[in-house]
Amino acid sequence: MNATGISNNNRTHNMRAEILHRRYLWKDKNGKVIETWDEMCHRVVRVIAEVERVYGATVEEIGTLRERFYNLISRAIFLPNSPTLMNAGRRDGLLSACFVLPLLDSLKEILKTVINTGLIQKAGGGTGFDFSRLRPTGDIVASSGGRTSGPLSFGGILAETTHAIQQGAHRRGANMGMMSIGHPDILRF
Repeated sequence: MNATGISNNNRTHNMRAEILHRRYLWKDKNGKVIETWDEMCHRVVRVIAEVERVYGATVEEIGTLRERFYNLISRAIFLPNSPTLMNAGRRDGLLSACFVLPLLDSLKEILKTVINTGLIQKAGGGTGFDFSRLRPTGDIVASSGGRTSGPLSFGGILAETTHAIQQGAHRRGANMGMMSIGHPDILRF
């Protein structure tokens, strides 16, 4: 028992149940949970096993895969990533968690990346970027004669895009940024 009188096992169970209900189980338009743990497991297993049909699996083979996979996830021996648990069976739901997007040194390409970031995060994925290809702060822009604002200014745009996307209230978006140690803006980064 701890100071609150609740056993650590009960507290852990309650935290797990709260996270399950808040993040993973499907809800109706009013936010009411409409599936159980068991139903979620069956939903995920059905979607994942059905992919094997594309590779020539028979109905019997798919059934066997569903049983084996259900046995693993229902007992929490193996759990797929969060996007799979949340999105399996949703229209346009992503099952992958992370996408590294190109960030090339032109305004047009950077804006394409911003659009793709928003679309990926809306569908439940996270995004990563390598800022190494962007010109350093203060470099001359040939087309205008002005100076570049540097990679970090575009990092701010990507961060604000992520902030604006709520991912259907399932989970907050996440970004990962990286930069070569040889880039002139590495200390600012």
